[in-house]
Amino acid sequence: MPVTMRDVARHAGVSVKTVSNVVNDFPHVSPSTRERVLASISVLGYRMNFSARNLSLGRTGMITLAVPELRLPYFSELSDEVIVAAAERGYTVLVERTGGVRERELEALTSDRRRMTDGLIFSPLGLRPSDAHRLEVDYPLVLLGERALHGSVHHVAMGNVAGARAVAEHLLERGRRRIAVVGSYDTRGAGAGSLRTQGFTRALADAGIEHDPRRTGEALEWTRTTGAEAMRRVLDRGVGVDAVYGLNDVLALGAMRVLYERGLRVPEDVAVAGFDDIEEGGFSCPSLTTVQPGRPEIARTAVWLLVDRIARGAPAGPGGRELVVAPELVVRESTGGVGEPA
Repeated sequence: MPVTMRDVARHAGVSVKTVSNVVNDFPHVSPSTRERVLASISVLGYRMNFSARNLSLGRTGMITLAVPELRLPYFSELSDEVIVAAAERGYTVLVERTGGVRERELEALTSDRRRMTDGLIFSPLGLRPSDAHRLEVDYPLVLLGERALHGSVHHVAMGNVAGARAVAEHLLERGRRRIAVVGSYDTRGAGAGSLRTQGFTRALADAGIEHDPRRTGEALEWTRTTGAEAMRRVLDRGVGVDAVYGLNDVLALGAMRVLYERGLRVPEDVAVAGFDDIEEGGFSCPSLTTVQPGRPEIARTAVWLLVDRIARGAPAGPGGRELVVAPELVVRESTGGVGEPA
């Protein structure tokens, strides 16, 4: 016969309610009791019946993840991390692609599809500050990314400014001064591109270096193609370049291809760094120096916050928390490193 929660409670010497609190990861259980219950679960081989639990609680056992793109490696890898983290909590993930288009993002918030799942993890790009009130929904919601919209909604962000500063300081330590920025944004904004540009240019200013706007290669979309095109424009201006900072890894990889085409060696002639630590960057030749933004922790934190809301039957607010995950610089061959975190 299958092992029941009552069997676990008897084996651990606790109540059935305590076992339920442990398997649902509720906080008000002492560490020693939690350890004893988990040990009994392991010994007895207990497996929770999530279908029965969800049915009794009126839940679907599914959550939605809405992201701008899936062809961009960062979002595809983030989606995978969210799926893994949700599975550990007994949830299945439905993934929606919004294209970063405002109308489709608003639809993701208001569509009847929301009733098919228990909550939403949402990474918006197209929403405006005036859309903040649209986040006042009647279901559990967690925001990802840098859009300053969250108000009372749980929000998990990465340390874009700190990561960009780390890249700038690393390139300066390598003796690079004529640094091109590929994918630059208006620094007055609050999106990832703006924040990554702000952190980088501030670090240069702190070192007494003014960034030459001729070394800025604009790229409204962040792809290998736009990174390559932006790099060509910078080089065609005839300004000297001894380093390139791509606002994400695929921009940096596109730029690196153009440097190769122009006969410039990486890192001997031009050092290259990116941001996001996508898997491809570790296998490029040379391997790409980058910033690890803490993608696994972002995914786990977002799922934890959402599942906590679901368990408490709480909608999007009030009492939202903003959590920023610390980034880590990973130095590889493209800046003369050997693949170690810095």
